[in-house]
Amino acid sequence: MIRTSLRLESLGAIADTGLTPAALDQHIAAFVRNRLPRLERYWAYYRNPMRIASGPDDNRRGRWYRLAQEAGLPARTLGSRTDPRTAERREVVIENDIAWRVQAMIDFMFGKPVEIRSDARDPALRDTIERVLQAVWTASGGIALLQDLALLGHIYGHADLALRIDPALLTVGGSDEAIADGAARNLHIELIDPRRGIPLVDPHDYRRVIAYIVRHDSEPTAPAPSMLRRVLTAASVARSDGEATCEVIGPRAWAIVENGALAWEQSLNLTGGRVPIVHIQNIAIPLEYGGQGEVEPLIPLQDELNTRLSDRASRVTLQSFKMYLARGIHGFENARVGPGQIWTTDNPQATVQEFGGDANSPSEDAHIREVREALDKISGIPPLASGVVQAKIGNLSSANALRITLMAALSKTARKRVTYGGGISAMCELVLTALHNANVLLTDERDRRVRLVWRDPLPEDVREQMQAAESKARLGVPAEVILEELGYAPGEGARP
Repeated sequence: MIRTSLRLESLGAIADTGLTPAALDQHIAAFVRNRLPRLERYWAYYRNPMRIASGPDDNRRGRWYRLAQEAGLPARTLGSRTDPRTAERREVVIENDIAWRVQAMIDFMFGKPVEIRSDARDPALRDTIERVLQAVWTASGGIALLQDLALLGHIYGHADLALRIDPALLTVGGSDEAIADGAARNLHIELIDPRRGIPLVDPHDYRRVIAYIVRHDSEPTAPAPSMLRRVLTAASVARSDGEATCEVIGPRAWAIVENGALAWEQSLNLTGGRVPIVHIQNIAIPLEYGGQGEVEPLIPLQDELNTRLSDRASRVTLQSFKMYLARGIHGFENARVGPGQIWTTDNPQATVQEFGGDANSPSEDAHIREVREALDKISGIPPLASGVVQAKIGNLSSANALRITLMAALSKTARKRVTYGGGISAMCELVLTALHNANVLLTDERDRRVRLVWRDPLPEDVREQMQAAESKARLGVPAEVILEELGYAPGEGARP
């Protein structure tokens, strides 16, 4: 068990979360024992990392490298070191069908920028809020942060965003530009890897986080006054001597517990009593904190595909070359086989029988094809989504035909926009709450609401868009609404 050796009185403001040294030990140990191995396996199947084969035994058993997805192959393919009947390693073929499908899903989600629009009633305040939020998200990573968020969410089923607040935010003020610059410097939206984050959920409401523990993988150092330095160096790590260092985030304080003692603590009085963590599910699962990922349901089919491809490769290896069985020909094992070669013998019973050569296996090809189709159905991402056009899809003569072909991918994307969009909106409201409590940008709860403008993930036909815009204009739709649908920011389409 990983132990923290904390004294109850050393927890400071974090003690109001109900955490005790024993409870902290139990949460970390239970996560490392139960959840972390499964999450690591999800990442391994997505990333399929390569490791160099180590030791003379590995080097004699095939290629110089091993892939993570080989863990799902049967012993008859990999060969067993303990069973002499399966000691020989056969041909191994790994085709990672999980990675490109996950990447295609992310392209559908965040392949184009997402615009954040304020619902504030005052137009001037609305413009200020949009400028501030844009500055904070851009400084935190922008579209790259959202793509990383989607990647972790698709792999693990959920991801968490944390809002780090520098106390220097209290000194920000002045014009709208100064407020936006100050917010970008002192507010940082950080993506937490699910392999590091341990939520402490309210036992009466699984949607409410009462505290959050963050584990890190690098050696911590004392935090510097700069928030950026704290972000980079306030790490938590499980030490070899059994001690553990972690960050504990509560509704009133953010603390770093290092070497069994409280090393650093920061007040969170700007968040309005909320834990500055926003939880985002990939696909919501009823009554569960975590969500449904895209990797887990594909693992069995990926193993089956790799197994059949390896079996086919082994069969092709054995049958690719013609072989000969000679009877009654002395010294045939030393004879050359090639054009113009003559074999002679005095034995009238001598024979030469040819066997081998690649043979057709319709059932094997059909099975591999059906496995690939099952991967398409479960993921909702057909090969067409990655640009692989097959003859059976017919003639895609219009955008509607393409939408029908990609209906499953578009439907799943629309469903995910609810969960990811809700998380992005919640983080925006948390940013505005911190700015309000710091007396930097005063707003009420109604003015902190935002809405997201998503772009169409499919290629856009400019001619059809313009025709639709002209029809809406004739029907009396306001020009600003039409320009917004066309992707223009407010004021970009105005004439001088």
